[in-house]
Parts: sequence; structure tokens; C-alpha cells
Amino acid sequence: MCGILGFFTLDPFSNFEQRIKESIDTLRHRGPDEQTREQYQVADGTLVFGHARLSIIDLSPGGRQPKHSNDGRFSLIFNGEIYNYKELRRELESQGVAFHTNSDTEVLLACWKLWGADCLPKLRGMFAFLMLDRQKKTLTCVRDAFGIKPLFYHLNDRTLVIASELPSLLKLIPHKPRLNHEQAIEYLLHDRYDTDDKTFFEGIAQLQPGYLIEIQLDAFSQASQEGKQPPPQTARRWWYPNIEERRDLTFSQAAEQLREMFLENIRLHLRSDVPLGAALSGGIDSSAVVCAIRKQEPDLPIQTFSFVARGSPVDEESWIDLVNSQVNAISHKVFIEPNDIANDLDDLILAQGEPFGGTSIYAQYRVFKLAKEHGIIVTLDGQGADELLAGYHGYHDARMLSMIERSEFGKLTEFVHGWSQWPGRSLGYSVRTALRQILPNGVTKLERNLRRNPVLDWIDLKALASLGIQNPALQNGTGNWSRQPEARGRRLAESLRAALTGNGLGALLRHGDRNSMRWSIESRVPFLTNDMAEFLLTMPEHYLVSDKGETKYLLRKAMRDIVPDIILNRKDKIGFATPEGSWLKPIGDKALGWTQSAERMRFLHPEPMRESLRKVLSGQAPFTQPTWRFLNFCRWLDLFAPIVD
Repeated sequence: MCGILGFFTLDPFSNFEQRIKESIDTLRHRGPDEQTREQYQVADGTLVFGHARLSIIDLSPGGRQPKHSNDGRFSLIFNGEIYNYKELRRELESQGVAFHTNSDTEVLLACWKLWGADCLPKLRGMFAFLMLDRQKKTLTCVRDAFGIKPLFYHLNDRTLVIASELPSLLKLIPHKPRLNHEQAIEYLLHDRYDTDDKTFFEGIAQLQPGYLIEIQLDAFSQASQEGKQPPPQTARRWWYPNIEERRDLTFSQAAEQLREMFLENIRLHLRSDVPLGAALSGGIDSSAVVCAIRKQEPDLPIQTFSFVARGSPVDEESWIDLVNSQVNAISHKVFIEPNDIANDLDDLILAQGEPFGGTSIYAQYRVFKLAKEHGIIVTLDGQGADELLAGYHGYHDARMLSMIERSEFGKLTEFVHGWSQWPGRSLGYSVRTALRQILPNGVTKLERNLRRNPVLDWIDLKALASLGIQNPALQNGTGNWSRQPEARGRRLAESLRAALTGNGLGALLRHGDRNSMRWSIESRVPFLTNDMAEFLLTMPEHYLVSDKGETKYLLRKAMRDIVPDIILNRKDKIGFATPEGSWLKPIGDKALGWTQSAERMRFLHPEPMRESLRKVLSGQAPFTQPTWRFLNFCRWLDLFAPIVD
């Protein structure tokens, strides 16, 4: 696990060396064990590879990067882990490839040399890497299928900058960055971010999950000689799972196959040369991870790390204790005092790099800090199971639409009633959801518009129009997927695929990556492997969400006799939640002071936003997510100071 930097320029500037060093230094928390860089002359320009190493596999100098092929053609910098590197190594050795280290980096390099981009579907892991091909004069940038590991880039006519984190990249761009107003509005109005290649900075993009981009380096010098702009660089998708339904497995057979695949994932994800532990929230997903670790390793000491909210309705401590007792784990817990978030918020925002959606991200930050304090370098986490196995409310709208498109109206009636019986749901809401799937799109759009977003009172629409942003109230802020005709009758699978490939999971993985790496910890997510996703997305939809509305139906069956039944049978589990209101009330004056930066934003009406915040802080109104987003955005503006006009 590491931080990586790639920098190509036709014109090295006067303080070139110092700025490269500063850029790599900003990645030190991602790789505290060693920071290295190399410089190459390629395609009439200068290319720098920088690497900050967190040693996990092969702690010897053999794991040092950049890594070069024996013939000198390829050079690689890599952030992540290839969990099946031993199996791939054996396959490569059978074809005559010789190895000189025990690192997964050398295996990745050999895979690319032999198979090129065709090697990517073979990899079981999380990764972002840069591969230089001196013969073709190309730099290929690759991101893993789910976007577990980050990769940002900035490109102009004479310079290319690529980095694991925005602060590193910002050290090397040739001008002060400008705010991306469109992304800011999507965040403030709809809580949408990390859903595509946009960032909160104009001119800086992130490579999307499951994509690669091959950059022809000699195009820069050729365009410069001709007085032209280099041709645009187009990313291409290397992974996009099929969702066509399989009908060859019974429910029990599918559960058994899922069980085997998940246990194998756990076995591979336990490969580490440093101490590891697990994040445990008390829900099905993290409990499945912890209990599967015990199943695979009966004698392994297990340390778990948990956030508890004693005295709060969202406290999960009793469930956490039950799982720890089941597997005989050493339990570590963090309880957050109201003033803690005020003390840590700046560090959290700097670590995240961009605004984020709620205070649960702070609880996660503290869990990783706790793991660091106990000497843990690697953690396993249950992230991704909801998007893979239809958690949360079971993607009930998509499930209903599939039944409607299949003319399964009897099943739909049963589902509408059954789904409504679970905690936090109601029959009225279930019926309205079903009707929205039946009514024409124009009617549902009208109904959405009538439910006016209160945040619109904070927005100056005329100022937005002057920035080229039209009708934000009519934008689709629900995070819905783009429905394709070929997915008719498979809308649940289609929506899960959309969530897995960026439209939902992307933000959660960003939070986890930045929070864990802030404390130099590698967070592994064993639910998220290509093969398991490809398997689950082809299952009959009633295997994932039952005809009576039971979410994660197949997972609950697969984990019987591994996870305690009382956990698998839970109906009251909420998402990872925190008592936000009680955290924010004690920091009223300080929080209001942070909002001064809103005065710089001509598309905002600061005073109504500020009044909403005052009511929350004084206890006159309940905490709301828009209030948090306003506060978070204002503080981010102060810390990163982009140009806003």
C-alpha cells in the first residue's frame, strides 16, 4: 500500500526538484516506510515517478519501487495489493518467467509484460498504477474495478500530473486551482460526489473505477512543434460486469457457492507480513468478515476496532460484544466526546481532500486512529456488501420495477406488503414507491419537483446561470442509474452494477481510503472482488432480496453456522450512524465562524444557510444533512482556498 506520483513535462521549471520533493512528502502518510523517486528522459520530455511505501508484502528492499522489467522496457509504480499474486506467480513461472523478489509488485509487472491490459481481469486486488512503456512511449494509468484505490490527474498542453491524492497533485499544477462550481452545487443540493470523473477542482479529474487511460507521451512534443494542443486523452473501461440472469443454480446451491467464494476471499485478504485486525460495526457485513476470519484461521489472534455511541439510539455495542465473544476477539472501542470533532475536523477535511457527506466519516476516522494506536497496519472491512448484495433498503424501487416489467403483479403485491413490515419502513411508503415505478416518467418528475428541496432557498439561481449551470432543481439528485433497454426485468441487478461502478460506492470507498491512509493503515474490503461481483450480479433477483423484502437474502443463507443466527436475523440494523446533533451543539460559535467563507460564493445566500445552522446548534431544529454539508463545504473552502469567482 502506497502513494504514487507521476509527473511529465516538456519544460522543467526552476524549482522543479523542490516541488517534486514537496509533492512526494504530502504522500508520506500513505507510505511512511520509504519515499523514492526516479527521473527519466522520454519523448523529448522529463518523466518523474515518485513513490511513498507502506511495507505490507515483502518488507525487504525487494518491494521497493519504481520497479523495472529485466529488458528495461517497462517501469511501474503501484499503489495497492494483488491478493492472488502467489497463484499468478506460479502461472507465470510455468511459462518461464523468473522472479527475484517476493513482492506482488514484481508479479504485476510480469503480468503486464506478458499479457498487457488483458491481465487486469485476472487480478484479485485493489490497485492504482502507472506503467511506462519506453518502446511505445506511452504511460498507462489504471484503476481497479471498484475504485478502491484513488488516482487523480491534471493534463494541459505541456504537462501531465498524476497522484494518489489531491494535495500531492496541487503542488505541481502550474496555477492556483479554481473551484468546480458544478460539483459544489451537486454536493450542496443533492449530496452527490465521487459519482463520475469530476472533482471539486476545475481541470483536475479522477480516473473512474474500472477504467484505464493510455497517454501517448510523444504527442506532447509533436503538438508543441506544430503549435497545436495535444490530442484529447480518452479513458476506456476495462471492467463492466454482465447482469444477464443465470438459472442453473438453486438458491441453496448459490448460497453454498457464495460461501466458498467469500471464505476464499478472506483467505487471500489475510496475506500480510505485518499485524492485521478488523473493523467491526455489529452489522451483518463486518460480522461476516470477522467470523469468516475465525473460520479460516482458528488459532489466529483477532483484534477488532469499533465505534460505540453509548447512551444513543444508534449504539451498536451489544452486537459488537456478541460477535467478539463468538470469535474470542480482543476488542478495542472508541467513544467520541462532543468536543472531539471540533478538535479533529480540520485534520479530517485535509485528509479527505474534498467535502464529504456526514459525521459517520469522522467515526470511521477515529476507528482507524484507534487501530494505529494498537500497532495494526492492515484491517479488513465489510464495505461494499450493501452494493453487492442489495443492502440498505434492498434497492426496493429497482426490485419493484423488475417485477412490473416481468408482469409479476402477484409477486409485486406480496413484496410491497412484506417489504413494509421491516423496521423503518411503512406500507404507505412502499405503495408510493411501487406507484412511482408504474406511472410515466413525466408524472414522477413532477412529483419530485413538488417536493421542493429546501436547499434551493440557499442558492442564487441567477448567479448559477451566469456560471453556466442551469436548473439545478431539475437535476436528478437521487443517484438513480441510467436504465438500459437490455436490462428490462433486471433492474435490481442493473442498479447494483451502477452502485458498484461508482454511483454510490465511490464516495464510501473514498472515505475509507483517506481515513485509513491518514493513519498509515491499509484497509482491505474482501467483499469486493471481480469474480464475486460477476457471480452475484447474474443471480436471480429474488436470491438477493426475497419476495418478502428481506435484504441480503443470499448472504444470510451463506453465512449460517459461521455468523451467529441472532446477527443474521437482525431486522433493526441501520447504516453506520452517529449522534451528529449532540456532537455539533457544543461547537456553536466556532462552527458559525467557519461559515464566513460562504460570503465569497456569489451563488450562495449565506444568511438563510447560517440561520438553519443556528437553529440546529441551539437545539431549536433537528440535525439535517444539508446543514452539515454547508458547514463542511465552508471549512473546506478555508483550508484549500480555491479560486471561486
